[in-house]
Amino acid sequence: MSAIKVRSDMMDSKPYAPGLTIEEIKEKYGLDTVIKLASNENPLGASPMAQKAISRHAPYAFRYPHNGNPRLNKAIAKRAGVSEDQVISGNGSDEILDLLVRIKATPGRDEVITYESCFSMYRLMSHLCAINFRQIPRDEGHKQPIKAITEAVTDKTAIVFITSPDNPTGLAVTVDEVREMAASIPEQTLLVIDEAYIEFARPAEKYDMRGLLNEFPNIVLTRTFSKAYALAGLRIGYGIMSPELAEYIKSARAPFTVNLLAEEAGIAVLEDEAFFNTTMDVVLRGRTLFTDEIRKMGCEVLDSQANFIMFKPTRDAMDVFQKLLERGIIVRPLKSFGLDEYIRVNMGTDQENKIFLKTLKEIL
Repeated sequence: MSAIKVRSDMMDSKPYAPGLTIEEIKEKYGLDTVIKLASNENPLGASPMAQKAISRHAPYAFRYPHNGNPRLNKAIAKRAGVSEDQVISGNGSDEILDLLVRIKATPGRDEVITYESCFSMYRLMSHLCAINFRQIPRDEGHKQPIKAITEAVTDKTAIVFITSPDNPTGLAVTVDEVREMAASIPEQTLLVIDEAYIEFARPAEKYDMRGLLNEFPNIVLTRTFSKAYALAGLRIGYGIMSPELAEYIKSARAPFTVNLLAEEAGIAVLEDEAFFNTTMDVVLRGRTLFTDEIRKMGCEVLDSQANFIMFKPTRDAMDVFQKLLERGIIVRPLKSFGLDEYIRVNMGTDQENKIFLKTLKEIL
C-alpha cells in the first residue's frame, strides 16, 4: 500500500508546541498541587458574568450561531470605539491572522516579513499557504527591529507582522514608531499589529494604535479574549481593519467559526467591568513585583508591557525550568523561540506569585 502524498514543502512541517498541562505535571511528578504560569492565561479564572452566560445559553448549543456573529461584533466595536464594519470576530485572533495571509499573499510570488524569536504562528500560517517567510534580526536588547523591517519591505511584501506587546519579551512599540513605519512602506503592504496583550500596556495612549486606522487603511489590529478577558478555552479573537478589507474576509471565510457559547461569553465579559479592573490590578501589581524581586536575585529582566515577563536566570534556564517543574511550578523555557538562556513567566494570583518567587530564590 502506497504512502499518502502531501505537498513536498509540508513534509517537514512541525506542529505548534504548547506548554505542559497541569494534569501532565501532576501525573509525571506525583504532585497534588501545580501552579501554571506558562501560558499567559488570566490568573483569576473565567469572568462570573461569562460563566453565567454560558450556563444560560447551554440548552441552545444544538443551534447554529448567527453567521458572522453580528451581536459580538457590535459589542466589540462599542468597547473598542470603532465602527461595526471595521470588526471581524474569529475563532481566536489566530483565525484572523490566518485569513489575512490567505486573502492577501499570493503563493510563489509574495512574502511575509516579521522578526526573529517571535510568535510561531506567523511562520506556520505562511508555510501552510506556501508564502515565503522572512525574519529580520532583533535590535539590541531584543527590541522589535522597526527600522530594519521598514527597509526590508519590497513590492513583494504582502504582510508585515509586528507583535506589540511582544511575545515572549513583553516589549511594546509606540504609536509614533508605527506611524513612521506605515508612512514608509507601500500602501498595498498590510501592516498587522498583533495586540494580544495590549490591555496591559501602560501608559495606554503611548501604545494604542486605534487612532492610526483612519490615517493608514493598510493597518490591521488583531486582539484576543484569551488574556485580559480570560476566555482562552473558548477561542475568541477579533480584527479591526478598514471596512473594505473586512468585506473581503467576510466573503472568504468559512461559516460559523465562533460558536454560540463563545459568542455569548464574549458579549458578557465585555460588560464585566469589575472583572476587567480586578484583572488589571492583579496583573500590573504582579508585574512590578516580579520585575523588582527577580532583578534583586541578580537576573536580567526585560521591561514588560504584557501579563508576563522574560528573564535570564543566573544559572542554566532549562535547569531552572526543570527544578521549578519538580516543585509543581510550570513556566515557559524559551528554547523553542531561539532564546535558550531565557524563561517566560506570567503573573498569577498574589499567593501564586509569592510561592513562585520564594521557590525561584531557593533554586537560584
